Amino acid sequence: MKRALVIINPCAGTKQANRHFVQITDILCKAGYETVVATTAGRGDGTEIARTRSRKFDLVVCIGGDGTFNEVVAGVLESGSKVPIGYIPAGSTNDFGASLGLSKNIIQATKDIVMGVPVTLDIGSFNDRYFSYVASFGAFTATSYSVPQDLKNTLGHLAYILEGIRDIPSIKPLKLRVRNEVGVYGGEYIFGAVCNSTSMGGIITLDKKLVDMNDGLFEVLLIRSPKNIFELTQITMALTQGKYKECPMMSFFSSGNLHIEADPDMPWTLDGEYQPGSEEINIRNNKSAIRIMVGRDNAAAQDVLRTAGNKGKL
Repeated sequence: MKRALVIINPCAGTKQANRHFVQITDILCKAGYETVVATTAGRGDGTEIARTRSRKFDLVVCIGGDGTFNEVVAGVLESGSKVPIGYIPAGSTNDFGASLGLSKNIIQATKDIVMGVPVTLDIGSFNDRYFSYVASFGAFTATSYSVPQDLKNTLGHLAYILEGIRDIPSIKPLKLRVRNEVGVYGGEYIFGAVCNSTSMGGIITLDKKLVDMNDGLFEVLLIRSPKNIFELTQITMALTQGKYKECPMMSFFSSGNLHIEADPDMPWTLDGEYQPGSEEINIRNNKSAIRIMVGRDNAAAQDVLRTAGNKGKL
């Protein structure tokens, strides 16, 4: 009999996964999995559980938000295991799940895991810490970990937007220097993101045509600090219309590796979780680092996983 390790964050989102947990385990058992369950009680638990136990299983299932998924992925990678990961998005925003087109229905997401196929995905490294889909700083960055959980549960995406708007007047320009394979970017910025996703914090969205989650490259967006109302208007219009490349206040490019020099007191977020800053930061794309289960008829995953290694597998 195959073995499945289920790692669940019982406090994620509106806790709807808890109400369906018997059905979730029933689906796994009927699919031939001996199921072992572990719950997280605090930050880092998902990583510890996955690191110490994942090598003994044929499947690891993560139930929670993107922060919980981040921890589970880190634990699986640190264990050296190649075990496929199933993700049942149960958080407030679920950017990563949305980018992959994973079902928002708890039961359907479980069925997609047991009847689906594994596809490979890139994973990022921020110095010595992994991230699944985005490393960001500046405007809206603190929002994801400062919004109270009950407000996230009630308002969802709106909670992030409201909190971010409130922070804008207090945002100070952040000076940094970014070097990648082809050039150097420097100056004062109000926001920056290194992402492998079509959505960031429920606020900034990228056209799925621009994002391939298994090509060894990140999409990088840097927004310069506006000096007048005209430049602020340019930024607002570009964000609203998704025209990042056309805006003179933004730098938008793809890159596999970045070296960043910044204020060590400048905070970051990795997949919505707080990350202390550093004077020097190395961000690396670990191509095809994990395998994640997706449904065979998942059209969204087909769109963002276009590389030869995944073609024809969905």
